[in-house]
Amino acid sequence: MPTPEEDAMPVLRQVPRSEVTDETVIAYYNRLFGDRDPVAEPGTATGTPGDWWTVYALAPDIFKHAVDGFAVYRHPARKIDPVLRELGQTRAGWVKGSQFVFSQHCKSLRGLGVSDEKIAAIPHWAVADCFDEQERAVLAYADCLSQAGGRVPLAVFDKLKSFWDDEQIFEFTYITCLYDMHAVITRALRMEYDAREEPIVEIAAPEGFNAADFLSAPARKPE
Repeated sequence: MPTPEEDAMPVLRQVPRSEVTDETVIAYYNRLFGDRDPVAEPGTATGTPGDWWTVYALAPDIFKHAVDGFAVYRHPARKIDPVLRELGQTRAGWVKGSQFVFSQHCKSLRGLGVSDEKIAAIPHWAVADCFDEQERAVLAYADCLSQAGGRVPLAVFDKLKSFWDDEQIFEFTYITCLYDMHAVITRALRMEYDAREEPIVEIAAPEGFNAADFLSAPARKPE
């Protein structure tokens, strides 16, 4: 039997191959799905359903803007170390609770040769001993961007400027915030690995509980 997660779908309509006329969308459908219709036969090489692509195809110009953004962070003009960049993207995914962004960029880090120890420590980086001084600085800055909404103590910039110039700090800022946005959108629309139910729900009280008094002792079970 399929699990609820396997049955889960995005909240918006997906665009089947038969409806696509935009050249950019067609090119990515071909690249990622071959000659399959990704709505009828989902699945990508990384194991994801692939519905990020089929939902974004609702607006081809936005689709193109998004994939151009992927090219920006991988562009040869970038000056920041790709490992430090990916640490920011991965941490942003974790902070925003996006299983999709976090999981995909863990894979990217592994592809760059980052150890499994470091990848596993990203959720608790602040108490992990495996990160060096630069990695800790960029993780702290990523938290300021994604967790603190852009509230950054000047001491964080002082540390970043000990190994990055202004252009590199700007690159990291833009890319991390870009993936903060992707994490939020993916969660909101329940795409990919974020197509899951909200875990924070009310747990039912025992039968006979009186909601007027939360300090009541539990009722005795009949003997």
